[in-house]
Amino acid sequence: MRTNAATQRRATAKATAKTAPGAQSAALPFRIGEGGLEIMLITSRRTRRWIVPKGWVQDGMTPCTSAAREALEEAGISGDISDRPLGAFHYIKEKQGVGLPCRVALFPLKVTRQRRTWPEKDVREAKWFPATEAAALVAEPELRRLILKFAAQQAAHTP
Repeated sequence: MRTNAATQRRATAKATAKTAPGAQSAALPFRIGEGGLEIMLITSRRTRRWIVPKGWVQDGMTPCTSAAREALEEAGISGDISDRPLGAFHYIKEKQGVGLPCRVALFPLKVTRQRRTWPEKDVREAKWFPATEAAALVAEPELRRLILKFAAQQAAHTP
């Protein structure tokens, strides 16, 4: 029996989610600027790739609350975070030479405050990008699709 690429990706995603050592959550920081929807990306500490603020869901915290905390620590931003994820993406976290599969729930965060200083300011760059440019800069295809999906949803709700 033949399967298409989408079916194979879903099967891989399910298998990856089941083997993940823990769930992660991420914030998709956004604002509406003069040119339209903007997404904030940050650099990873080790590889300096463009990513969204993310981390392990902490005990006693909801995934969206944990995502909001990561955004504050990693990017110095806060605001109104959705309690419903936009979706999820998968990636492999390199830890001590071992690849750990991770499933990350992505929560839109409407940024209302950007601090001048924050805990990880010295180890990360944080920058605003037009949504399509942000999508092109991230390495994870699923995250790219989620950013574009969010941008389309926002465009549909903008008069």
